Amino acid sequence: MRTHPHLYEISAWPWLDGLSARGDRLVTLATVPEEEWDRIAQAGFDIVYLMGVWRRSDIGRSMARTDPALLREYDRVLPGWSMRDVPGSPYCIQAYEPDGRMGGWAGLERAREALARRQIALFVDFVPNHTGFDHEWVRTRPELYVEGTLDDYRRTPDNFHPIDTPDAVHFIACGRDPFFAPWRDVAQLNYFNPETRDAMVGVLETIAQHADGVRCDMAMLVLNDVFQQTWGRTIDLLWKAPSEEFWPEATRRVAGLTYLAEVYWDREWQLQQQGFAYTYDKRLLDRLHQGSGSGVRGHLQADGSFTAKLARFIENHDEARAAAAFGARLQSAVAVALTAPGMRFYYDGQLDGAQIKSPVQLGRWPNEEPNGEIRDLYERILRVTNTALFHDGTWELLGVYGAGDTTYDDLVGFSWRKGSEHAVVVANVSTHDAQGLVQLGAMPHSPAFSFNDQLSDQRYRWVREDLTDGLYVRLAGGAAHVFLVEQA
Repeated sequence: MRTHPHLYEISAWPWLDGLSARGDRLVTLATVPEEEWDRIAQAGFDIVYLMGVWRRSDIGRSMARTDPALLREYDRVLPGWSMRDVPGSPYCIQAYEPDGRMGGWAGLERAREALARRQIALFVDFVPNHTGFDHEWVRTRPELYVEGTLDDYRRTPDNFHPIDTPDAVHFIACGRDPFFAPWRDVAQLNYFNPETRDAMVGVLETIAQHADGVRCDMAMLVLNDVFQQTWGRTIDLLWKAPSEEFWPEATRRVAGLTYLAEVYWDREWQLQQQGFAYTYDKRLLDRLHQGSGSGVRGHLQADGSFTAKLARFIENHDEARAAAAFGARLQSAVAVALTAPGMRFYYDGQLDGAQIKSPVQLGRWPNEEPNGEIRDLYERILRVTNTALFHDGTWELLGVYGAGDTTYDDLVGFSWRKGSEHAVVVANVSTHDAQGLVQLGAMPHSPAFSFNDQLSDQRYRWVREDLTDGLYVRLAGGAAHVFLVEQA
């Protein structure tokens, strides 16, 4: 896999639904047309993350079909939807085996083989924090879950489900993070029980036989201190924090997988140290949304060994669609996030400029006309970042200084160098015009240079003397340059 790989997340159920509709036949992972895999390979992706391949909970599906807030969201997103369009949450898992809609194990294997022939790795979900309430462990091994008492249930009935087992009624806690109400459709695993940890490592061992990597959902929730904060009052009489964290043990015992963490709360470095190859970079997305040039530059100043392991994205299944969220500032967000070092993370529909964020519980997405201008933007970005310069080159954040006013603070600039190859990226992350002088550093001994913008095909010729104080750039709000620099 390349340094700074390109990942493409596909929501598996809606994707297969769309392929089925276009082909007028049922398509599973076993029967995806070869040209569809070719399309992904030709775009230059190193990883396909198939989101939502595991068997979904029947209980979770029923809840997804009856929750009033979700029903309103389905009405908004997919007018005319039916119950069959709601397979339920992919994060409410009944069993770690491919859902029948995916084509079972044979379907997953066929998909992995098709990707491997194209030198593309397959990632799937691992949900460490919880399972569906109809996972077999809930009744056969309730000790693997956080349990409350009848008094706990009486005090906070929304936090527990009473579950009948052959020996007793167990009050199994609903999954949650410490800052939000519980997720009523999922059962909280107990990470202070060594047997739970061992069982979940066993799940990873199974996954490792069928995939190359895992995207680990809300990975920070099973850290000892986070788990103690969330569940300490419930389990303190029975369980204490183990001496070791879960992730170092898991990544050591199942070393054949590449680990990507969904992680927030400034826990990225901690999880990298515990065995994750890549961790989400939500902070960059937030600062791009804020339109803060100084904030983006400050974030990009982090140590290179850390930033190379960040997964940069401007949308995924949890975030608003980038085309809708950024609007006229999309070009600058794309240029910064998807040419910076680290994993470059794209989402199904993003390349066509999709505007509608669908709930993960839906198995069918609304039809949206592709946006040709946005499609062209992504094709250009992928074309230039698929060159060796943006994977094997040396990255450097560039200084930006004033050129007559203070708007230079809205500009972000950085470069890539590899031998004689040189790229310069400059973006105006604000909503208004900005100008500034971008400090290029040492330049080859040439009397003039051509700055060839890969986003517009414009060429700008500069003589060496005029670059002494820096490259003058003036950009409209939300615009960007991705220059390949040549000696002229």
